[in-house]
Amino acid sequence: MDEARDRRFRAYRRGHRGEWMAALALMVKGYRIIARRYRTKLGEIDLIARRGDLVLIVEVKARATLVEAMDAIGHPSERRIEGAADLWLARQRDHARISLRFDMVAVLPRRWPVHVPNAFQARRL
Repeated sequence: MDEARDRRFRAYRRGHRGEWMAALALMVKGYRIIARRYRTKLGEIDLIARRGDLVLIVEVKARATLVEAMDAIGHPSERRIEGAADLWLARQRDHARISLRFDMVAVLPRRWPVHVPNAFQARRL
């Protein structure tokens, strides 16, 4: 039982570290992080970042390769994230001006995080 708990704790810490690295990479690109682990009744958004009227809904994946990170976001995850983003957007006063984009940041071993714009569409190409 303790071994399973230790694995979950290590995964939780790895996730936090990955989200921190992803946020740092986006801030270097000029984005402001406006929410981390934003929870709604439909699910959680890892990061919400903004630059001007562009808002990024970001899924963070810590994997060994970029391909594994891209494959880790399945169709059900996309729908859940899109639903959570709709709820977030509905609560914004300036929602009519905002452009939403669904991105992914892959946190890979011994590399700077890889930012993949329009990740949901990129998987379908």
